[in-house]
Order: sequence, then C-alpha cells, then structure tokens
Amino acid sequence: MKEKFYVTTPIYYVNDVPHLGHAYTTTAADIIARFERFMGKDVFFLTGTDEHGLKIQKAAEKKGMSPKEFVDSLVPRFKELWEKLNISYDRFIRTTDPDHIKAVQHIFMKCYENGDIYLGEYEGWYCVPCETYYTEKDLLEGKLCPMCKRPVEKVKEESYFFRLSKYEDKLLKLYEENPEFIKPDFRKNEVVNFVKQGLKDLSISRTSFTWGIPVPLNENHVIYVWFDALTNYLTAIGYPDDTEKVSRYWPADLHLVGKDILRFHAIYWPAFLMSAGLDVPKEVFAHGWWTVEGEKMSKSKGNVINPYELVEKFGIDQVRFFMFREVTFGLDGDFSHSKLVARINGELANDLGNLFNRTLSMVKKYRNSTVPEPSGNITEIDRELEEKAVKTFEKIEKLIPKGELTKALEEIWQFINFVNLYIDRTAPWSLNKEDKEELNRVLYNMVEALRFITAFVSPFMPAAGKKMKEMLNLDEEEFKVESFKKWGGLKAGKTLNKPEILFPRIEYVDGEVKIAKTKKG
Repeated sequence: MKEKFYVTTPIYYVNDVPHLGHAYTTTAADIIARFERFMGKDVFFLTGTDEHGLKIQKAAEKKGMSPKEFVDSLVPRFKELWEKLNISYDRFIRTTDPDHIKAVQHIFMKCYENGDIYLGEYEGWYCVPCETYYTEKDLLEGKLCPMCKRPVEKVKEESYFFRLSKYEDKLLKLYEENPEFIKPDFRKNEVVNFVKQGLKDLSISRTSFTWGIPVPLNENHVIYVWFDALTNYLTAIGYPDDTEKVSRYWPADLHLVGKDILRFHAIYWPAFLMSAGLDVPKEVFAHGWWTVEGEKMSKSKGNVINPYELVEKFGIDQVRFFMFREVTFGLDGDFSHSKLVARINGELANDLGNLFNRTLSMVKKYRNSTVPEPSGNITEIDRELEEKAVKTFEKIEKLIPKGELTKALEEIWQFINFVNLYIDRTAPWSLNKEDKEELNRVLYNMVEALRFITAFVSPFMPAAGKKMKEMLNLDEEEFKVESFKKWGGLKAGKTLNKPEILFPRIEYVDGEVKIAKTKKG
C-alpha cells in the first residue's frame, strides 16, 4: 500500500473576500500536495470554508437573506480563486455539509461521555469578528480585542464548557516529546508559554444566536464555532462512519495555518482529540502575514492585494513562485509590485526561461533538435553537474513536505544557476567547431539538467512545468520519481519540441503590465 500524506489549509471564513493571505496558505498546501503525489504518495489535500457563527448571522440579516443563502452566495469566490491559482485539492469542505454536522455532534458527544464537557454559565468578553472569548485582563485599553483591536461584547449566558484545564500537562508533554509538532520552532515557545500560564476551561456553546450546529444534548445551544471548524479535518476523511478511511489518513501529516490561529490548532485541537481518544496531528506549521509596501493590509488604506487581479496581470505561476521565493515561509513578508517584477524578470525570465530557450536552441542548431548519445570523456564539471542534480533532489525531498518551501526554492535556484555556469564553462558553441564527441555529452547533460529542473519547479509552477515537459518531450518513464535518484534518465535519440518563451520579461508602468521590448527569456 502507498504511503499516505494528509495536508490541510485552515477553512476560510466566507465573510471575507479571498485575499493574498488565503492564496498564500492554499498555494503552499498545493505545492506540498503536488510534490508528495509526484513522490508516489497517496495524498489527501483538504481546503474549504467556515460558515457558522454570529458574524455570519448578523451579515445575512443585514442583506435580508437567510444565513444559508448568504454563505451559498459567497463560497463560489473561493472555489473560483482556487481554480484560477491551479489548486489541486481533493475535497472542498463546507461546515454546512451534512456529514460535517454529524461529525461535530459525534465528537462533541465523545468528549461529553469522557467527562470533559459540562454545563455551566459563561460571563466574559466576546469578540464577534474573531469568534473568541477573552477575560478582562486579556483586553487592550478601551475594552478592545487583543487580536483585531475592535470592541468586544460583554456576554453572560448558560454554556457548555470543555475541561481544557485538565489537558495542561498532557499538552506540555506533547510539545516536549514531539519537537516537530509546532513549526517553525520559534512559534513553539509562544504556545508553551501560554499553556504554562495556566489554561481555563473553554466555553464551547452559545444560546444568544442560532446559526450553528445544535448541541445534541440541548437544542437551545449551538456549538462554538472553533469546536465546529476544527473538526472539519476529521469530517473530510469520513469520520466517524468510514473507519477504514479515517485509519488510512489520520493523523494529519501537516496542518498549515496563519500565525493568528496557531493557538486554536496547537492547544484546543489536540486537547479535543485527546478527549475523544484520537491521535493528534503530526505537525502544525504557522506562517507569517503579508504587509504591503511596509504597511499592514487594510480596507481603509485601500492596499488589500486582490489575488485575482494579481494573477490576471502577472500570471499564475509568476505569483505562485513569488510568494515563496521572496520571503522565508513561516516569517512575515512584505509585498511590492517592484519586487514581483524583479523576480519575474531576473529569476524566471533570465535564469530559468533563458536557460530553456538557449539549451533547446543549441540542440536544434547543432543536432537538429535530437538529443545526442552522451560521448567523450567525462570531466570534473560534468561530474559536479550530475552530483548537484541528484543532491538537489535529495534536499528538496526533505524540505518540501516539512513546509520549508523557500529553502527548497533556494536549492533549486542554486542548481539552475550552476547549469547556466556549466553552459558558459563548456561553451558548446566552441565545441561545435572543435570536438563533436564532447559536444554530444555537453548537449545531453544540458537537456538532462532541464529534466531535473522540470521536476523541481513543477509543484511550484504547474502550468510552466507542463510546458517544460512538452518542450522536452518527456514520457512517463522519464518523469517517474525513481528516474531522479540518479543521473541519466533522459532517453537519447528523442526529438525535442520547439522552444517557447516560458516567462516573458515585463514592464510595470502606471499599474499596467506590458511585455518588455528588450530581450525576452
């Protein structure tokens, strides 16, 4: 049986228009899912939408719609963006799906039967936009939410509570015994310190609104949106009915989340799972936020980056590449159009695009587009090229599944730069006049290096990867993962297709993208 890999994004709150942050997490998950599929694993990639809660109910009332009509009108925006960004998810889950409602009620009852849910009264401060409860000491001056800085509401109502306090020591033990559980490492300290300060029992139901999943014990209560939302990771793999599928995919290998929701995933979620007698996920990776030209994104400033427009202007693969090349995945990053243009023109058009173009052009010119049999004596630089190709593959094989996407791209680009250097050093244009045997070997090595590069970049830039495969005329055998464990998987004697411009150089003037008039890569 194939080894499995289960990767998730958070489910996104439908009341938001999809922005760069949503695109960032989902594209990261897609890159990892694509790579793991290429590695031959049985991948399950989950994304979706979070559709319950007071915020939705209030927004729907304002529009004169029922909450279900309201969320139904918003979900397509996310699905359209994922299609636009070439996202290869296996399921798009909605918290209004009937199987999800059943799963949430089931896990609620499991925790209740294990003595971890009890009825009490909640009095405290609640932030509607963040769907989060706070004690008075948590609030900022002026009774503001510490996360979104908006006013909170005083709430007093009957509530079911989850015995989070009971899991304090178990959680600390989890973090200590599983150093990979929270990534990047510096985020782990924040979580550990929070738990060490003491955990209070968590209010997990509400009676002040009706838009949510009813508590099975008491129809007057709806289940707290985070207890509901987190369970989606189980619903998607058939919990509780499809025990075979659950045992196949659970625990999740990787939950990708924004740093603002790490606490829910690294504290609440494992505690709920422990209570229900289920394994905890293997890793929760929290990434940073994007600023724009040094400023926080906000509607009032009018600087929210619309991923639709970005892709329309600059191209799908260009945007996918930039998000993970520009900033170390896990840290905060700053977006600017000038940085995006510089990456497209420098690394995509010059380094990568031009490498393909000149290699295929030389094979066409010197060998009528036919890949020659490698001949002549193997030199030191040939060996170095072979070694670097295989080692780069070994490195990214470790980096990508762990969410180390920027480091993986750094390794890939070092190899691309070395291939360019290899061509300059071996000078095929001179060999054509001097040593036809050696030219055969050099041309073969150049095309074989492109085969490796195609495998390296395809998860990041699937559309360009497809084009590269077509230009190199690679068959299934030449693109199997096993063929990248050693050098020489490219078949000699095959005909290469016509070189195409992969990434045109661009100019960005007055908010408009134009194909540059200078040399194209």
